[in-house]
Amino acid sequence: MEKVMETAKEKMSKSISVLKSEYASIRAGRATPAVLDKIRVDYYGTPTPINQMAAISVAEARILNIQPWDISTLHSIEKAIQQSELGINPQNDGRIIRLVFPQLTEEKRRELAKDVRKKAEDAKVAIRSIRRDCIDKIKKMEKASEITEDDLKEGEKELQDITDKYIKEVDSVATDKEKEIMEI
Repeated sequence: MEKVMETAKEKMSKSISVLKSEYASIRAGRATPAVLDKIRVDYYGTPTPINQMAAISVAEARILNIQPWDISTLHSIEKAIQQSELGINPQNDGRIIRLVFPQLTEEKRRELAKDVRKKAEDAKVAIRSIRRDCIDKIKKMEKASEITEDDLKEGEKELQDITDKYIKEVDSVATDKEKEIMEI
């Protein structure tokens, strides 16, 4: 039964990691290289992440500089950014691409905050699903007489405690991201 609990903790922890990486790609008015993580550039027929093709640096609070290692990829990177759902028009000076992040409007902030809450709810659903799967495993163990009925009740309680802990962590991460988005 200990193995089931460890598996639950591991999977729930991964759900939190996925949530954090999704939040990193949501732009909150500040320039961060993480917003480019999901954008792929066609590099000789292979979809390649921008951070593997160029040096990405934060020039100012709201400006990202992208300097390709291979100048011939400059236009491919620019095109990939334009086609992405980033909503920022890249400025190309022939050597470097600059992304200037505009100040977020109140309406856009609210929209992003709603997206943050939705992603948090999805993470909670994933965590509860993990709990349900683990409870099913424990019930099968009890049916197979591997554990007693008391162990089953104790295991269910322990799983609920673990689930509650991870749900609180999701809420905490979501609240932090919402604050970051709403601050001007």
